[in-house]
Amino acid sequence: MTEWGSGWQDALRERLGDRVSVASGDRNAHAHDEGTPYTCIPAAVVFAQSEADVLATLAVAREYGVPVTPWGAGTSLEGAALPMPGAVSLDLSGLDAVGEVDPVGLTVTVGTGVRRTALNRRLRPHGLFFPVDPGADASFGGMAATNASGTTTVRYGGMRENVAALRVALLDGRVLTLGSAARKSSSGYALKHLFLGSEGTLGVITSLTLRLHPLPPVTASVQLAFPEVAAAVLASVTVRGLGVLPERLEFVDAATIRAVNRHRDRHDPEAPTLWVEVAGRDGADVTAQLALLREAAELHGGQVVGEARAPEAQSALWAARHAVYDALRAAWPGHGTRIGDVCVPLPALADTAALALRLLDGHGLTAPLVGHIGDGNLHLLMHAPPDDAEAWARIDHVLHDLAAHAVAVGGTCTGEHGVGLRKRAYLRAEHGDALDVMRDVKALFDPLDLLNPGKVVGDPDTLPPWRNDVPARP
Repeated sequence: MTEWGSGWQDALRERLGDRVSVASGDRNAHAHDEGTPYTCIPAAVVFAQSEADVLATLAVAREYGVPVTPWGAGTSLEGAALPMPGAVSLDLSGLDAVGEVDPVGLTVTVGTGVRRTALNRRLRPHGLFFPVDPGADASFGGMAATNASGTTTVRYGGMRENVAALRVALLDGRVLTLGSAARKSSSGYALKHLFLGSEGTLGVITSLTLRLHPLPPVTASVQLAFPEVAAAVLASVTVRGLGVLPERLEFVDAATIRAVNRHRDRHDPEAPTLWVEVAGRDGADVTAQLALLREAAELHGGQVVGEARAPEAQSALWAARHAVYDALRAAWPGHGTRIGDVCVPLPALADTAALALRLLDGHGLTAPLVGHIGDGNLHLLMHAPPDDAEAWARIDHVLHDLAAHAVAVGGTCTGEHGVGLRKRAYLRAEHGDALDVMRDVKALFDPLDLLNPGKVVGDPDTLPPWRNDVPARP
């Protein structure tokens, strides 16, 4: 028996059969994400295999008043995928169909459960790829729900720029098709964009038509080391000013390089570092861009410490950047982690990085600074023993001050990880009266507040039940 009454589990089984699981293993597997310490055990997991299954689940939710939280790959970092304890986790990984690739229109339609890396393996023989790369092997439904971005955003944008159309199931039983494969439209309201970033609070995305891009003819990568963080940040801004539009432009600080060197037995200079990948029509085009990168580095006291053109050599060059998360976890075994995520306008980038370092020093903390620096997105990998409440309080202070600063300078409290539970406190400062309009929109689409309740536009002063009723996992 739950607070929303009895009978709903039987109703789910009647409509969905063995696609409904109440096994403890399945429920526990859907009880936590990768970034929050809370454990939120659903009473049932629905393993949807089709859009019809999604609609049947929402019909039971509507009839019995049971909350439903969509689940993709569980890689969220701010609690967006955590279910309401005792309610339904709607697992969408079974919606994994991939349609025919359109090589002329450069699109493909996929189910919401399709994973990013699997799709790109299928696209490579066509000479195409999908560019949004959040790092984790996330599902496209989850990526759309959080408007994910990542290492390639500097050139290609995030999910909003790369989803041509989607289908979304509403709580009232309607299914909307939003957007189209056309490259532009002046028709109607931009409802598609409303659902991209809504984190499952307005409807359940069931399929997406994705925009694809040709694989670049020629690429090259360079690794640049700098004497201090400020110099590396300023060089990243200079790169854009010189007219170079990189495929990727990534930053890590000296502590991160040190950790990766130990973890991977590498010997990279332990200094603030930029990795840059550029693409061109031919070798001469790439050579010209590399010369501009070298010029940008030298203007700020930096130097080239690695350069690669062959695909295998580029992979080796980037291995240090891609190994960051594992290396940092290994550097502090047994520690819990929390990743800060702010994004600021490029003119505020250097000051924001400097503030992050001052905050860490002032609170006696160490936290490597990593960033998708080309679009102003900075991450702090905070860490401490799970039971060190005093250290976590200091970590909360640092991340709060950094998020408040980002909003104050015209940026955002979350560049790519989403709002979920933990970033709700900043939405009023960031959006002002628009937050009330967002809540009106939520009430319009979900008047019963059953779709991922409490997330995104929920009241940050109201503690959801998993904050005080359920123990944190170690």
